[in-house]
Amino acid sequence: MSKSPRQSSQSDTQSVSEPSFENALAELESIVAQMESGNLSLEQALAAHRRGLQLAKLCQQRLEAAQQQVKVLEGDVLKPLAQLRPEPGAED
Repeated sequence: MSKSPRQSSQSDTQSVSEPSFENALAELESIVAQMESGNLSLEQALAAHRRGLQLAKLCQQRLEAAQQQVKVLEGDVLKPLAQLRPEPGAED
């Protein structure tokens, strides 16, 4: 009973390969600290940089999704539609 990688349930967005936003951010902060320490070999630094880019992209995507949800909850998605309607008596 395995899930396919393309199922759209919310639990799939936080699979083993994709940590939660909080875990991704914590790992990213750890990578930055390791890289800033200067104790990594070139290969380790490149691998850390690659992982850091993946985590940063993941965090950005999660933040954008959260922003969209907030806009929907606040009703900002519908507000521009009201602006498109002409006001009564405002015909040219």
